[in-house]
Amino acid sequence: MPIIGKIKGIILRMFFGDHTPPHFHASNNEYEGLFKIDDFEMFKGDLSTKDQKEVKKWAKSRQSKLKDMWDSQDIQNID
Repeated sequence: MPIIGKIKGIILRMFFGDHTPPHFHASNNEYEGLFKIDDFEMFKGDLSTKDQKEVKKWAKSRQSKLKDMWDSQDIQNID
C-alpha cells in the first residue's frame, strides 16, 4: 500500500482499487483509522482522538489531491 504522507508518527496510505467509500488509511504503531475523503469522518478503526485531529488537519488542505488520486489510482506521496 503506497504511502501518501506522514505526520507526527502517523503514516497515511491509500490502496489501489480499494473498496468504497473513497478513503485513506492512517496508522501509528498500534492503531489505525479509515477516513472518508469527502468529509474526513473516521468510519472504521481505533485511532486516538488526538491523532484523528492531526489527520483531518493534514487532509483538509489536500482534499482535492486525495480525490484525484482515488479517481485516477495515480497514488503518490503528497506530504
